[in-house]
Amino acid sequence: MRQSYINLVAGAFAPRNIAKIMSITAVLIEQSGVIPYRIQDGKIEIMLITSSTSKRWVIPKGLIEPDMTPQDSAAKEAWEEAGLLGKVLPDLLGTYKYQKSGHTCHVEVFLLPVQTILENWPEASKRKRQWVSIPKAIKRVNEPELKLILADLLNQYQF
Repeated sequence: MRQSYINLVAGAFAPRNIAKIMSITAVLIEQSGVIPYRIQDGKIEIMLITSSTSKRWVIPKGLIEPDMTPQDSAAKEAWEEAGLLGKVLPDLLGTYKYQKSGHTCHVEVFLLPVQTILENWPEASKRKRQWVSIPKAIKRVNEPELKLILADLLNQYQF
């Protein structure tokens, strides 16, 4: 009897059943991220990083931690993924959505004036990072809504 109960419970977590459950339930994954920037020779530069798996150019972002504000969570991701420190500005720049592993991720985007660039950080071995101009950043990222947020940066803020 106990073994059949174990098989029943284990069966519910089989990949085919998980996939079936997930296809029925729309899951929206809430994330926050930052557009890290600096002023170099009088011009604004944005730091992009590569994704950990597909090596696309992205901004630092991740799940919003339950005990953190979206801004604090985004600051944590900037440190973990890009080795960047600074105070995330409170105003929301915009949002965008993208698909990951069959789920929709909704990302709240904030601005991060970079104060410190670390040489060693948690995900340094998984990612590349690069300072680029806004036009180059727009060309590199894939998400149309993120391209619009980047394009609108110069209109919203006086750098």
